[in-house]
Amino acid sequence: MNLDSISVESIRDSLRERKYICDRSLATVVYLSVRLGKPILLEGEAGVGKTEIAKVLADVLQTRLIRLQCYEGLDSNTALYEWNYPKQMLRIKLEEIGSRDRESVETEIFSEEYLISRPLLDAIRTDGAEPPVLLIDEIDRADMEFEAFLLEVLSDFQISIPEVGTIQAQKRPYVFLTSNRTREIHDALKRRCLYHWIEYPTFEKEYEIIMTKHPEIQTLMAEQICAFMQQVRQMNFYKRPGVAETMDWASALLLLNRAELDPEIVKETVGCVFKYREDLHHLEEELSGEKLDMDRILKEPATVVGGNPQ
Repeated sequence: MNLDSISVESIRDSLRERKYICDRSLATVVYLSVRLGKPILLEGEAGVGKTEIAKVLADVLQTRLIRLQCYEGLDSNTALYEWNYPKQMLRIKLEEIGSRDRESVETEIFSEEYLISRPLLDAIRTDGAEPPVLLIDEIDRADMEFEAFLLEVLSDFQISIPEVGTIQAQKRPYVFLTSNRTREIHDALKRRCLYHWIEYPTFEKEYEIIMTKHPEIQTLMAEQICAFMQQVRQMNFYKRPGVAETMDWASALLLLNRAELDPEIVKETVGCVFKYREDLHHLEEELSGEKLDMDRILKEPATVVGGNPQ
């Protein structure tokens, strides 16, 4: 894609062609991020499509996706680089046989030839025609110390390695940070990013997503699935299902050759939607107490939340 000719609509259309349905507001933030060269911080509940948009955009831009999965205890060395110690040791042993000068050997083994790039350094060192998409996934799971270190990298897109020197990006990567908001991200990091919160989809949007991903699905069942999801997301579950669970459930129902929902198949396949025992038990209570309007979901799904996808 030619960056000089892109627009909000062209990004939205390109994402849609690859079966990612997004609102104009999200497409606008992505457009601004690409054109301004600023990272974008995407927050929202798990399973609403934060990670997926980075993957799809890499395909749109025809460039590499480099992913850094964050976790508690992640440090700068793991995210940046490490030395190829086995290769260094082998070189030292070979040079010992040849009795070469020790100082010159040490200089050689701490060169870029022996450097193993991890995601951040890989994104900065890239020499392709198009800069990569760097996905820093679930930054809220990393420690505050790593978040502080990330500030420097995202400010200058350069890394200083004592034995090698400073390596600076020739082309800034397109950076996506995602957060499920298990903790608050520091203001200093947010100020360096454009920000967007991805909501749970509306009935109409979720219906469109299902029909795009599964064009073979029956219209009635797609509506029933969306109506069910809209209702349970308004209830007090420990972990409300996202779009990812919607897609899993639709795939499972198609595999079972179902054309529409009924109470029995909901009970049999609800493990595609809820992943905690407490939520499964709570759903049984809601069904038995008739707080979940299954009759209306099954017979008039488009009216449950005032939706009318057709």
